[in-house]
Amino acid sequence: MNVWQLILITLVKIIIIITILLLSVSYLVLFERKISAWAQNRYGPNRVGYWGLLQPFADVFKLLLKEDIVPEAANKFIHSLAPFIALFIAFSTYAVIPFGPQVKIFGEPIKLVVADVNIGVLYVLALTSLGVYGITLAGWSSGSKYSLLGGVRSSAQMISYEVSMGFSIAGVLLTAHSLRPIAIVNAQYGWMWNAILQPIGFITFTVAAFAETNRMPFDLPEAEPELVGGYHTEYSSMKFAGFFLAEYANMIIASAMIVTLYLGGWQIPYIDKLGLSMGLTTILQILAFVVKVGIMLFIFIWVRWTVPRFRYDQLMNLGWKVMFPLSLLNLIWAALLVMIFNL
Repeated sequence: MNVWQLILITLVKIIIIITILLLSVSYLVLFERKISAWAQNRYGPNRVGYWGLLQPFADVFKLLLKEDIVPEAANKFIHSLAPFIALFIAFSTYAVIPFGPQVKIFGEPIKLVVADVNIGVLYVLALTSLGVYGITLAGWSSGSKYSLLGGVRSSAQMISYEVSMGFSIAGVLLTAHSLRPIAIVNAQYGWMWNAILQPIGFITFTVAAFAETNRMPFDLPEAEPELVGGYHTEYSSMKFAGFFLAEYANMIIASAMIVTLYLGGWQIPYIDKLGLSMGLTTILQILAFVVKVGIMLFIFIWVRWTVPRFRYDQLMNLGWKVMFPLSLLNLIWAALLVMIFNL
C-alpha cells in the first residue's frame, strides 16, 4: 500500500466516522428524551416525523435560526473559541477507538480504526484532559459570575476524577502489556474481559467517566438550581449547540472507551469456534461493539433520571476519599494477577 492509498483510506475513514458520529449525537438527544419520558411515565417527542424521529432536525433548525447573543463584558474571541475547542477535542478523541477487527476490502487489509497508534490510550487521556479548557474558557470569557463559577468547578472536578481514572486505566495496561486499544481488545479474548478481572477498576472508571462528561449526578459545572446554566449561561444559538453536541459526543466516547477497556471491545466470546464465514463474523463483531456502546449510553441516561445531583463537597470526598484509594487497590490487584497468573 503506497502513501497516497493510505491517505485516501484514512480520509474515507474520517468522513465515515464523523458522519456516523454527528448522526449518532443528534439521535442520542432524541434517545435521551424518550428514555426520560419512559422514566417519568409520560410521552416524549412524537410530533415531528414518525415516532418523533425527525425531532433532532427540528432542534437543529431552531438553534440555527436563534439570535447569537454575546454579552458586552465578554471576551468575544475566547467566547466564540470555547465551543469549538470542546467540539474539536470531542471529535478528535474517537480517532484511536477501534470498532471492529481488521477486514479485507478489495484485497487490501483495512483496520477499523482511523489511527492505530501505539500510544492510543495516552492520546485519549491527553485530549480528555484538554477538554476542560473549553468549559473553563467559556466560563471565564462570558463576563458572568455564574459562568465563572461553573468553569472553576469544572477545573476542580477534573483534578478529583482524573487521578482515579488514570490509576484505573493503569490496571488495564498492566494486564494488556500495551497502550494500543486494539491490543487491549485482543487481550480480552473469550471471557477475559477486564470488567470481570478488575471489577473495582471498571466501577471507578465508569464513575469517573460520568464526571468526565459532566453528566448527572456530577453536572456541577452546569447545576441550574445554583448557577442558572453554569459555564454556558451566556451562550445561545449554534454556540450553545456546540457545547450540547460536545457533551453528547463525549458520552459516546466515554461509552466506547469503557467498552474497549473493560467489556472486550468488539469481542464476542469464542465466536471463532462457531465456524462462521469471515464476513459474517466481522459484521457480528461490529454489531457487538455498537450494542455494547448502546447499553452504556442507556446507563448514562438512566442514571441521569434516577440519581440526584451530588453536592460539591460530596463530589470532592468521593473523588479523593473513595475512588482514589479504590483505584490504587485495583492497581495492586492487577499487578497480583499479572504476577500470579502470568497474564
